[in-house]
Amino acid sequence: MSARDTGSDHLLPVQHLRPGDHAFVSYGNDEVRWEVVTAFVRLGLARGEKVLVLPCPGVPEEEVLARLDFPSRSTVSARARGQLVVSSMRELIRPDSEFTAARQMSRLGAETERATAEGYAGLRAFIDMGWVAALGTDVGAMERRETGAQALFTGRPYTEICAYDRRRFDRAVVSAMERAHPRALLERLGSLRSLRGPDGVLCFIGEADAANQDTFTRSLEIALAHTAALRRLTVDLTRLHFLSVGCTVRLLTLTRAAAGHDLVEVRCDRGQRRMLRRLGGGTVPRLVLTEVVRAW
Repeated sequence: MSARDTGSDHLLPVQHLRPGDHAFVSYGNDEVRWEVVTAFVRLGLARGEKVLVLPCPGVPEEEVLARLDFPSRSTVSARARGQLVVSSMRELIRPDSEFTAARQMSRLGAETERATAEGYAGLRAFIDMGWVAALGTDVGAMERRETGAQALFTGRPYTEICAYDRRRFDRAVVSAMERAHPRALLERLGSLRSLRGPDGVLCFIGEADAANQDTFTRSLEIALAHTAALRRLTVDLTRLHFLSVGCTVRLLTLTRAAAGHDLVEVRCDRGQRRMLRRLGGGTVPRLVLTEVVRAW
């Protein structure tokens, strides 16, 4: 059985971002903030995109480059050929000295067109929102840009992450911006989240690896207990960046033992479906695998 991805997923791992995505992420300390940006940069370079990094003002460029390069100097050649650019909001809006949404979006649109003209697959930008205080910009102006930037993304090969330091912005502002962005990202690489959707679907997001196997198992056990009266459960694996053999076996074992359920539907991508079947999924009578085909 197959289905098509609706593209409505809000919370994602950074690895699932695609052209046209406008994403929110937040961080609370100076070490964590480098995880998402490093993955975002390296994935963009690997996909043939031009990458623009606007780090938090006050962070030396040497530190930014050292963080992106760790543990190897893998981005040196990308910087040399202009595929990776480290800049600032002040530089982006020049010759203007005061931020306006129109000026910023005009420049980013032009940079996207320039990237494709140079032969790149598109442009992706990581913008640390520390620029708001550095430029003395009103938070309201920033919020209006964030909620009114659809034209920058629609039909364009442009991807953007807006990163909010929770120590710099009011909690209400951070929460509002998370809701306002079409996408929100997991803060940490290697983490696993499980969510129950309004339709009762159990969604896993992130990395279902050996380190998170107990969490994965417990979430499944709780979901099976809560859906016993309905006698059916739907599990969505499509927002996982990684699914281990161990977690797959746990899923199959619990499904096989769920005698009170008539149906356990697992929504999965092609690779996940292949692994589930190779590990015995076809021998579990109540298990139905629905392959979700992404639009990209």
